Amino acid sequence: MIEVIHNYKELKRNMGNLINKSGYKNSFLAEKIGMQPTLFSVKKQRGNWSDDEMEKILVLIENEELEDFYFGEILREREKEETISYSDFKEEMGWK
Repeated sequence: MIEVIHNYKELKRNMGNLINKSGYKNSFLAEKIGMQPTLFSVKKQRGNWSDDEMEKILVLIENEELEDFYFGEILREREKEETISYSDFKEEMGWK
């Protein structure tokens, strides 16, 4: 469950980058989701999208190339996290 929340937060933080990578203009996306272009630009800079806004945008811009970019961002973020070896994990879990 924690991973789902972490991924959601990461997605929300990266929405601006995803929009840029999508190739769509802000004004086009703003119109499609029923938002003024200026408000769209502000939200894109601040990253304060509502869940509904994020869903509407992702429906418009989602494609395989964009998913690859996003998963690459997640992997880069995870490289910063502390990891343990499999043998250490087995020991912590009490496995033999």
